[in-house]
Amino acid sequence: MIDDFEDFFSDDQNLDDETVNEISELSKRGYQLLKENLLERAEEAFREILSLDDNNNYALVGLGDVFRKKRSFRVAISYYQQCLELHPDNNYALFGLADCYKALNQFNRAIDIWERYLQHDDTNVTVLTRVADAYRKVRNFQRSKELYLQVLEMEENNPYALIGLGHLHYDFKEFKDALYYWERMLQVNDNVDIRVLTSLGNCHRKMKTYEQGVPYFDRALEMEPNNFYALFGLADCYRGMNRQDKSLEYWERILDRDPRNKVILTRAGDAYRNMGLYDKAEEFYKRALNIEFDIYAILGLALINKAKGNHEEAIVSLKGLIKNDPKNHRLYTEIAESYMAVGQKEEAMDILASFMRMGIRNTFVMEMYEKIKFGEL
Repeated sequence: MIDDFEDFFSDDQNLDDETVNEISELSKRGYQLLKENLLERAEEAFREILSLDDNNNYALVGLGDVFRKKRSFRVAISYYQQCLELHPDNNYALFGLADCYKALNQFNRAIDIWERYLQHDDTNVTVLTRVADAYRKVRNFQRSKELYLQVLEMEENNPYALIGLGHLHYDFKEFKDALYYWERMLQVNDNVDIRVLTSLGNCHRKMKTYEQGVPYFDRALEMEPNNFYALFGLADCYRGMNRQDKSLEYWERILDRDPRNKVILTRAGDAYRNMGLYDKAEEFYKRALNIEFDIYAILGLALINKAKGNHEEAIVSLKGLIKNDPKNHRLYTEIAESYMAVGQKEEAMDILASFMRMGIRNTFVMEMYEKIKFGEL
C-alpha cells in the first residue's frame, strides 16, 4: 500500500485546496478498498480522482493495481505505462509493470523494468528476490545468484532467497548446493512449505541417495497424505533402493486417485516385472497402452518376452521401438542380448554397430560390442 499519498498528486498547480483534499480522501479510500480486495469500488474511487485530475499518478498506479489483481495484466500495463510517461521514476508503477510482465512470462521485459527500479532503490528485498527469480527463469545463473546473495547479506535467513538459491542450483544440476540452501531453510523454519520437503527429497533422488530422500517425502505425506509429488518421490526412492514391493505401495496409491495416469501405470508394470510377476506386469502395461501408445509400456512387454525366453518376439518389438526412439541405446543392447541368447552373434554385432554409426558415444554399447567381438560374452 502507498502510504504517503501527497507524493503522488499531479504537479498541476491549478488544483484548489478543496480538490486536493478530495483527492487525498479518494486516494486513501481507493487503496483501502484495494487492500480489502473490493476491486470494483476501488476502481470507482481511482476513476473519480482522474475526473478531477487526469494526470494523477497515484490514480493511474491504483488502476494498474486494480487490474493486476484482476489478472487483466495487459490493461494494468497500459495504466502503469501512462503513469511512467508522466512520471518516469515512479517506483510503484515500475514495480507493478514488472510484476505484470513476470505474470505474462515476459521475463526479460520484467528484468529491464526491475533493474530500472533498483537504480532508485537497491535495498528493496522484495524487488531483489523477484529480479533474482526472473534471472533464474532466463537461466542467467551468475546474476541470479548475485542478487539472492545480496538479499542474504541484508537478511541472513530470508526465506525467498534461500528457496530461490535452492531452485537455482537445482535447475543447473548442482544438487549438493541446492540441498545446502533448502536445509538452511528447514533449520530456520521447522514448519516449512511442503514444497521445500519434496524439493529436498528430489535432490536425493537426483543424487541417487535414495534412503536419505525417504524421510523428507514421509514428512511431506504427514502434511498432505495424498500429495502427488511426495507419493511419486517415495515410490521412486524405493524403486532406486530395489524395494519394488514398497514402491508399488505408493504407485498404487497414486493410481487409486488417478487410474488413467499412463506414466504411473508403466512404473507399476516395471515394479511387477522386476518382481517376476509377469502376468500382473502385462496387465498394467496393457492398461497404459489402452490409453495411448507408450514406448515404455511396449518396452516392458518386450522385456517380459525376453525374460520368458521369447527372444524373437522381443526382437521384433524392440526393433519397432527404434523407429520411435532411434537414439535410445538401451533398445540396441536389449536386442543384442536377445540375439546372443539365440546364438546370432553377427546380428548382435550388427545392431550395436548401427547405433555406433550414428556418432553417439556410449561406453556400455562400445564395451558390449567389444566383448561380443572377442567372445567374452
